[in-house]
Amino acid sequence: MNILRTLGVITAGIMALSAASAAQAETRVTLKSAKAASSYYQMAAQLSEAMKTGTNGDVIITVEESQGSVQNVMEAMVRSGNYVFTSPPGLVGLAQNSKGPFEGRPTEKFEAVRALFPIPSLTMHFVMRSDSGATDFAGLEGKTILLGKGSFGAKEGEKYLDLFGLGGKVELADAELSNAVAALKNGQIDGFVTAGSWPAPNVIEAAAGTDVNVLSLSDEQLALTKRDKTVIPAGTYSGQDEDITTASLSVVAFATTEMDDETAYQLTKTFWEQKAKMGESSSWWNGVSPDMLGNIGGKIHPGALRYYAEAGFPVRDDQR
Repeated sequence: MNILRTLGVITAGIMALSAASAAQAETRVTLKSAKAASSYYQMAAQLSEAMKTGTNGDVIITVEESQGSVQNVMEAMVRSGNYVFTSPPGLVGLAQNSKGPFEGRPTEKFEAVRALFPIPSLTMHFVMRSDSGATDFAGLEGKTILLGKGSFGAKEGEKYLDLFGLGGKVELADAELSNAVAALKNGQIDGFVTAGSWPAPNVIEAAAGTDVNVLSLSDEQLALTKRDKTVIPAGTYSGQDEDITTASLSVVAFATTEMDDETAYQLTKTFWEQKAKMGESSSWWNGVSPDMLGNIGGKIHPGALRYYAEAGFPVRDDQR
């Protein structure tokens, strides 16, 4: 009995040591994302699963809901360790310069923010019924357009109408964006504006049941928006025979210099290696490319830079 008891104690000790070693091997990361009902929260959940799969469980991501990018950036001041968040790069730039919603905030913590990799952009879509005759922005004059209310797409869409000389020349429908597809199909509106990762589900739905044109921006119009250029390939939407050139707001996964280089390397490497697999189930990942690194205005984490050097991805000197 004494021998059996001794063996039992030894076995229990070995199991405990093994469990402790496994726990130590795991790298825990917190990812601050977006509202739970949003597509960006869904992307965060997909990233979490991809990291677990791609690292054989060595990296475990816990996704936290957020009320928006301002909150995500603001928390970089107080969160320590492996804190990752998503935000447009321009918002991080405002924080690092104590401007906009970050005015009066100390910049020291924000200066430690570093980029890891891009995720799907907020891409503008101007969707018009083909029988409206509108094939460019000049053709929007006198048409009824649904912008929605309060969203990034609604604010951005209204800004573009003003920039392109259409302020007061377009009838704006008083309805929520959730009603856009039905209103388009019923002929209640000539078109709608939406922003999101592409291919956008509501644009897919609209194009599947109605002949539509998704308008392209000229180079001059794109310059006026001061946004990034996105090209949606021909064939993305039903009936779309040509590429669509439009404006987008880049979104990036960020960490801080408190994250060690090896963790940043593993996160970045695994993201790019798992991106194609994620794209099989959610096509918005297929729109992310190495060229999108050029839309990052600040510094990239040294661990991520190590991977980009290995992969031969384009990185500017000012991003190092």
